[in-house]
Amino acid sequence: MKVKCEKCDREFGTFEGLASHERDKHGVVKEVESGKKMNYKYIFIGIGVVILVLVLFSTPIFDRGPGKYDEFANCLTESGARMYGAYWCSHCQDQKKSFGKSWKYVEYIECSLPNNGGQTQACIAAGIESYPTWEFADDSRQSGFVSLEQLSEKSGCELPS
Repeated sequence: MKVKCEKCDREFGTFEGLASHERDKHGVVKEVESGKKMNYKYIFIGIGVVILVLVLFSTPIFDRGPGKYDEFANCLTESGARMYGAYWCSHCQDQKKSFGKSWKYVEYIECSLPNNGGQTQACIAAGIESYPTWEFADDSRQSGFVSLEQLSEKSGCELPS
């Protein structure tokens, strides 16, 4: 039985001879199993592509580094500003999204009990009636979604440009 190199049409008497030729002359690595050619190059390429995709699209890679509003959010908290809200409140979610990943630096008080089963004692004691409610150091309040520009004016904290 003769086997032929697909690259240069040279014939060989065995698969092993062909594999040796392809490795030495063409850089192709193949193993022979039960008389059939096995090309592991494509398996390694496939594994490499899968790993690359996983690395590129894993969230922690993109979450590294500071947020755009980190200093602003820290300043708000240091100035005494805080937001009262509820996990189910769409305006609260919009407010959180406006800070991006810098939200974690804002002082936030959750007012809703699990399963929307009433209000927490902290929010009852503070007299919170709607969400979101921002409270500032001068004890003034502003309810509803508040723009970052308005928060900046009210708190004296500078927004990044």
